[in-house]
Amino acid sequence: MAVKLDKPLGKTAFVNARLLDPATGLDCSGGLLTDGEEIAEFGPKLAKAKNAAADATVIDCGGLCLAPGLLDMRVQLREPGESHKGTLITAGRAATAGGVTSLVCLPNTEPVIDDMSVVEFVARRARKAGLAKVYPYGAVTKGLAGEELAEMGMLAESGAVAFTDGVHSVNDARVMRMALLYASTFDLLIIQHAEEKSLAGDGVMNAGETSMRLGLSGIPSEAEVIMVERDLRLVEATGSRIHFAHLSTAAAIDAVRKAKARGLAITCDTAPPYFALNETAVGDYRTFTKLSPPLRTEEDRRAVVEGLKDGTIDAIASDHAPEDEDAKRLPFAQAAFGGIGLETLLPVSLELYHNKQMPLLDVLKLMTSAPADLLRLSAGRLQVGAPADLILFDPDRGWKIDADDLLSKSKNSPFDGRPVQGRVHRTVIDGRTVFEREV
Repeated sequence: MAVKLDKPLGKTAFVNARLLDPATGLDCSGGLLTDGEEIAEFGPKLAKAKNAAADATVIDCGGLCLAPGLLDMRVQLREPGESHKGTLITAGRAATAGGVTSLVCLPNTEPVIDDMSVVEFVARRARKAGLAKVYPYGAVTKGLAGEELAEMGMLAESGAVAFTDGVHSVNDARVMRMALLYASTFDLLIIQHAEEKSLAGDGVMNAGETSMRLGLSGIPSEAEVIMVERDLRLVEATGSRIHFAHLSTAAAIDAVRKAKARGLAITCDTAPPYFALNETAVGDYRTFTKLSPPLRTEEDRRAVVEGLKDGTIDAIASDHAPEDEDAKRLPFAQAAFGGIGLETLLPVSLELYHNKQMPLLDVLKLMTSAPADLLRLSAGRLQVGAPADLILFDPDRGWKIDADDLLSKSKNSPFDGRPVQGRVHRTVIDGRTVFEREV
């Protein structure tokens, strides 16, 4: 692998490509021309090098898929505060290797993103890194303590794209109601980690037969659906918007499905572990599979797939949560929650396509234009004048995930050792090649 930062080019013509644009349904042989940082033209007539602009640098795509860069709407950066687990640089390298050109970071940094200065720090550091574009979430409550509302209006003015308490739910119903009311006034989006804290307790995996056999404290699936149903009531009462992150249970997905049918402004996402793994992956206490929410039953996993297929689930996010060896090489009950996912987001999600569960464009849309539309970001689509954020990938290229080979600083992948299909060959951000895989 090689990560390189090219100097800005004038014009670059990507020819002999399979053009994919999930936002419009485009799937054709063609090419694309960039001019500086923007997309200048694209379509079938640019398929051959002879049709490229005379002053353009020509890149032959070899028939591979050329698509908008991925937008990952749930990433923990660990900087500032926990740079031993990950940094903006290491996350940026992992993101570009995985085809992620834009990512949104949770506010659970140290200090917490509940102040305008921290929003500005993250944005400044990301620009300096020159890798994946980084957009911050602001905290719903000060210090993520769940008690006093953060200055969401001011945070939004500083660049926060939505608001969440990250890996914690806003557990107090009164505080959540106040947050939703405030958010509705300014048309802000609240993102909730749906887990009823008192019911989850000190659980470390899904409650059920497997947890009992392993002698581990369980988190019942009801902890997720109870929080979802509570917040649906609050949304109905306040007329606000809410997004539920990384849903993992059949009951919660069904509750969202019914709420959407009633016309409520509800959206949700999931992450690859919840449609590609189930609780049996814990095996003999594999701490890399200790996630929050926990891996659920096979019935829940299938329900997540159905939710993706029927549109109940609006997006797929990596839920990238880097943890160092010291935090994971512990007995399962004491190990930290979380798994990395930036570099495995695309290939594991493509299993939905390879298993004939969803068309290729539908899978890609869940990681491009759909999350971009949710967060009102100008990303995730091929459009003249739009930023030239692109990925060139082979959807059929097989490889085996080896955590030690991933570019993430932390190596805690729940998919370590998994055979997958789908490999990014080139990642372009604002017209610059920021990642190119050595073949």
